[in-house]
Amino acid sequence: MRYLPMALLAGAVALASSTAFAQPSADTLGAKVSKDGNTTGGTAGSAAAGGTSASTIGLGANSTGKAGPSSAVGGAGSAAAVDGRAKSNTKIRENPQGLRAQSKAAARDGGTWSRSATNTSVRHDGDLRSRTKAMAHEPGGKSAISTSRVR
Repeated sequence: MRYLPMALLAGAVALASSTAFAQPSADTLGAKVSKDGNTTGGTAGSAAAGGTSASTIGLGANSTGKAGPSSAVGGAGSAAAVDGRAKSNTKIRENPQGLRAQSKAAARDGGTWSRSATNTSVRHDGDLRSRTKAMAHEPGGKSAISTSRVR
């Protein structure tokens, strides 16, 4: 039952990315669930304009058990362009305070572009934060921008 919000999050992003060829669109969403010292959450976003699309997702979890706290973080990104260029990358870093995932995706076809970026961090003290920003633009029109944040 605790994985239901993540399944809904992934399904909503997939749906949003498949319906965006008429005009620039950007959609983001996030969810966070905490129970008995365990926290799971993340954000995701998708943007599309013309023949370009970009999507990113970041998920994190923190658990406190008898052996002490444990944390996990993950992220991914994907970009596509019909006639242009697309790139995506994900970096995961660990430091003494916790874990961090950064995912970026961008696609460009002339003046038409789509971008998405997600940053997710899980601290060893139980703090989980995630933020996603998605943007899309076609020449001569207004850019579509959406941001979601979970704290």
